[in-house]
Amino acid sequence: MRARTAVLCSVADQGVAALTNILVLVAAARLSTVADFARFSAVYLVFTVLLGVSGAYTGQPLVLRRGGGEETRSACRSAVAFTVLAAGALGALLAAVCFLVPGDTARALLTLGLVLPVVLGQDAVRYAFSTLQQPHLALLSDLLRLACVLGALGAQVYGASPARLITVWGLSALPALLLSAVLLHRSTVGAPLVLRPMLRRGHLGQRFTVEFGVGNATSQLSVLGLGAVGNPLLVGALRGATTLFGPLNVLFTSATSFGPPLLGRITEERRRVRATAALAAALATTAGLWATVLALLPDNAGRQLLGDTWSVAAALLPATGSQYAAMAVGTCGMLALRMLDPRTTLAVQVVFSLTAVAFLAGGYVIGGVLGAAWGLFLGSLCKAAATWIRVARIRRRKPAPDAAVTAGVLPSAP
Repeated sequence: MRARTAVLCSVADQGVAALTNILVLVAAARLSTVADFARFSAVYLVFTVLLGVSGAYTGQPLVLRRGGGEETRSACRSAVAFTVLAAGALGALLAAVCFLVPGDTARALLTLGLVLPVVLGQDAVRYAFSTLQQPHLALLSDLLRLACVLGALGAQVYGASPARLITVWGLSALPALLLSAVLLHRSTVGAPLVLRPMLRRGHLGQRFTVEFGVGNATSQLSVLGLGAVGNPLLVGALRGATTLFGPLNVLFTSATSFGPPLLGRITEERRRVRATAALAAALATTAGLWATVLALLPDNAGRQLLGDTWSVAAALLPATGSQYAAMAVGTCGMLALRMLDPRTTLAVQVVFSLTAVAFLAGGYVIGGVLGAAWGLFLGSLCKAAATWIRVARIRRRKPAPDAAVTAGVLPSAP
């Protein structure tokens, strides 16, 4: 497959996967009361965290492999098998614990545990196809999943319980998983299955998981915590607002995934950093424009998107839009740091993820749900400023070979 076609298929696949997640939340919001959507959002947020952990532990180390030999094909098979087995064990534990806990949220978490191997397994195969340089197969699988999930949720009636919606959503991924499994088997037939290396100390996925935990899961779990001890509607309100900015998440993911190899074509370090800064400005401007479009959206159109949740999500749009503009700058700052010195990113993630949690909690104490949204913005703004200050400091050092390539974290320019 040509490089241009492969990039287009990869970007399209990420877009379809992100669109699926967005439409799941939109459908759930339209089918649920405000209280039920808050419960669904809490459970879906748990899934989002587990999905990120799975991708960091098995997916990200996998896509760094080079070549299509037997070792790479074996790694793809092993990563998918490991994900399904680990998800099955974790899902069974989650279901067993929630079986003993009363309440609608516990029942929804129980059903999430039962469908966890399906949804995480299907996502793991996407990484395998990317590693095997067959992104068109990942795109085919995700298109099938999108069609199935829309059809399944579209058949539900208003007032469906969160547990029912989670069950329908999870099982709708089964056809895509089965198709992916067949296609992956054909591409890796004869390659051995080796699971032990992924459990050894020093596995690259362990570092990536820590970075994800402090950079992404911390803020999401803090939202869940505030919803548990404070106002349960906080989760649904923040989740509804961020759902509207789903297209920007696609842009951020694409920049993170395809930025390094494309920017790596620029041989001069200063020009490479400037190009990353220009990308940050472009993404931040896009976030501002998207927030303006959403703010001008008529209430009728908003209710068509989020149902009863629109009224609470609309009030958060200025704060969430500002947060996404800051996130654009911070994402590109982290991208620049990865290219300059990837060893510096973990410290930045730890410090400023905890800072964001502090701003979130403080904002909630001062101004409720709206204060929490502005707290998230302040956290993202501080992280964005810190990343670019760090970039400037590294740039003032004596010029050295590209640290990212030397460390083996990023591929050299083709």
